Amino acid sequence: MKSYSEAVDAALDAVAEHLRHARSALFITGAGISADSGLPTYRGVGGLYDSEATEEGLRIEDALSGDVFAMRPDITWKYLIQIEENCRGAKPNSAHLAIASLDEHLDRVMVFTQNVDGLHRQAGSQDIVEIHGNLQELECTQCSHEEVAADLSGREVPPLCPACGAVLRPRVVLFGEALPEEPLDRFIDAFQTGFDIVFTIGTSSIFPYITQPVVLAAGSGIPTVEINPSRTMLTDIVDYYLPLGAVEAMTAILERLALEPRPA
Repeated sequence: MKSYSEAVDAALDAVAEHLRHARSALFITGAGISADSGLPTYRGVGGLYDSEATEEGLRIEDALSGDVFAMRPDITWKYLIQIEENCRGAKPNSAHLAIASLDEHLDRVMVFTQNVDGLHRQAGSQDIVEIHGNLQELECTQCSHEEVAADLSGREVPPLCPACGAVLRPRVVLFGEALPEEPLDRFIDAFQTGFDIVFTIGTSSIFPYITQPVVLAAGSGIPTVEINPSRTMLTDIVDYYLPLGAVEAMTAILERLALEPRPA
């Protein structure tokens, strides 16, 4: 019987071998992939809150909901700005860079991410579906004004549109809101075209749009890989479960492929 470390090494070897022969790969990522960039992984958009209620007596999921934003945008923006402050200055880690480096070696690499931190973009990945949006992209709730704001410090709460004075909002999916159709359709089209291997990295896998692609891939005989220190509902479904952090796992896989991650 193999020891724990031998079993993990064997799984890493097998995953690397599949990737060596693959021409396309899908990476589904959650907050865990950004943990080594210093971003927290618990609760809220991008992870930030551990307490039962905010200062206003709301659950953080309610404070960051579309309903509260419609009535009290100042409350929602208060916590969005706290999240932005925690994301500010974060840099892609070796896991983000490893995925980006595979763009140069495979015909197609798609990243389908729940994260709003923009780190896959910074790492250089080309084909990204940010299904929950990006905290740095702002749009007016009334007119066509759009802007990119890498730093929200010093802004009024809520930020107002310089063109018409209405409230700005980030292009993120707040709790209770529907997923954006265009990126979801783009992901579905890509998935139907097919991938040679499917990874899920650092996600708790509680949303159907995260779990279903992995379940469908596994049922179709496509190699599936879960990278997560904690077990999830997908652990017993995937072909290979790597109980490792994202950086440790992706670094080990690239080493087996004799590839260098893209420079930071």
